[in-house]
This record gives sequence, structure tokens and C-alpha cells, in this order.
Amino acid sequence: MINKNNKYLGAALVTITVAGMVAAPQAMAKKAKKVQASTISEYHHSVTTTRSNTSAIEAQLRALEDEVASLKAQVKASAPTAAVVTADSQKIQELDAWAASVKAGHEKHEKHHEKENLLYFRGGYAGNDTAMGATTNTATLANGQVATLGTKGGTDGWNFGAGLDFHLNDNLFGLVDKTDLLGELDLNYVDLGSFTAGAVSGVANAARVPLSNTQQASQSMLRISASPKIKFLKGSAIRPWIIPVGFTLNVISPPSQANTITVLKPAMNFGAGLDYNVWKSLYIGADVRYFLATSQLDGTNVNGLTAGGLVGFGF
Repeated sequence: MINKNNKYLGAALVTITVAGMVAAPQAMAKKAKKVQASTISEYHHSVTTTRSNTSAIEAQLRALEDEVASLKAQVKASAPTAAVVTADSQKIQELDAWAASVKAGHEKHEKHHEKENLLYFRGGYAGNDTAMGATTNTATLANGQVATLGTKGGTDGWNFGAGLDFHLNDNLFGLVDKTDLLGELDLNYVDLGSFTAGAVSGVANAARVPLSNTQQASQSMLRISASPKIKFLKGSAIRPWIIPVGFTLNVISPPSQANTITVLKPAMNFGAGLDYNVWKSLYIGADVRYFLATSQLDGTNVNGLTAGGLVGFGF
């Protein structure tokens, strides 16, 4: 009996197991179908949303393209021609180059504190080749006779003067680099000492008779000169210079002769020296000049030289 029940129980278990195995795939299939349907629905919804967004973006892009095209048309209509642009560009380049050159020149100028014009004062030794013939005075002798008598002045003395240097040209008209041409106006006073007027005794009846009206007089000369000056080493603190040749008007005092009263004698002048920029607009230097007249002034020789130092102020 028991064995028979066991057989029935085993058969039931086998039947349940087989039924479960058969039902499980069907349930899984139903579940898979539900998942697949849900996924397909979501996909369709996503595609629909994406298409809607894409249409909106495409509409925005078309609007932007239309706006860009409109702006290009406006710019093209208002833009200058190529020739005008080229001409304006050239003018701008020229202005930039000019501004750069001016700036460079200004910086260089400030760096060396150099001024192109100069007001100077000079002085020192003065000497003439020979003693100038002083004024011959009318002297009354002790015996009542009147004689024209006189002496000569000295050959050594001193000088003092002032002048202006005016800048005329850079680089000596393009011939020499760092070399300036200046025009100089110079006033110079020369003192050659004093002499005794009427100190020579007259001769009356072969006898020397002393004079009764002797007196002291100063021998002096004013030189007014206009000269070209060539100054080297532009941009340097020390600048040597030369005067190749200039014009000088000599004014002597006393006059050459009592009867002729001649005081003016033209001459040439030559010079050399150097200027040193001490600080900002302050200059010091050395100066040597020689003055040459081709003839004498009624027996008076005005040839001579001056040498000394100078102090100047640039402007």
C-alpha cells in the first residue's frame, strides 16, 4: 500500500515540475513582450522629441544665417573702396614713421642734454703781430713850437667778448655724418695796454726840447665777426669745431692818424676750439682765433690772435 502511494506522489511531483518548466518560459516571454513594448514606446517618444528639437535648432540656424547675410550686405555697402583703404594705410604708415623718428630724435636729444644753439662768453689772452700805430697828437713844445708827435701801443693784452651760435644744418648738407653747420656772430673787445701820447721829444734848432702836454691813452680794438662754424661729433658731450674763414670788421681806438681819423679795417678770421657739455644746458670750452687783414690801416697793423676759454648756455 505504501509503495503504491509513493508511486502516486512521485508521479505528482514529476507532473508539477514539468508544468512549472512549461509555464516558466511562457511567463518570461510575456514579461519580455511587456518590456519590449515599453521600450519601443519610449523610443518613439524620444525620436519625436528629438525631431521637434532638431526642427527648432534648424529654424534658429536659418534665422542666424539670414541675419549674418544682412550684416554682410550692410558692411559691404558702407565699406570704402580698396584704393581709399590703400591711400589711408599709406598715410597712417607715413605718420607712424614720422612720429617714431621724432620720438627717437627727442630721446637722443634728451639723453645727451644737447642744445643746437649757444650763447657764450669768452676771454683770455690777446696779442697783435706788431704794435699798432697810436694816435699822433698835436703837442706844444716848450719853446712854443707845435709838433705832431706820438708813440705806439703794446703787442700783448687781454680780450673779452660774447657771441651766438645759430644752428643752420645737420650733417653738413649730407656730406659728413654727425657734423653740424652753424652761423656765429661774435663781438670781442681787445685791450693792448696804454701808451704815452706826445712822449717823443721834438727837435728844435738841433736841440731836444721836452714836451709840455704829454698824457696816457689806452690802445684798444673792437672786433665784430660773422663766420660759419663747423661742429663735429654730434651727440657727444665733447664737440670740436673749426671756423674755416669768416669776416671781421676791426674798429681801433685811438684812430690811426690824427689827420685822417681812420678807425675801420675789414679782415678775415680763422678759428678752432671745442665745447664740452658739463650739465644740462651748461657748456665750457676752449677757443683760439687768428685775425688777418691783407693790408695796413694807414700804417696800423690789426693782425693778431686771441686765445682763452668760454662759458656757454645752450638753447
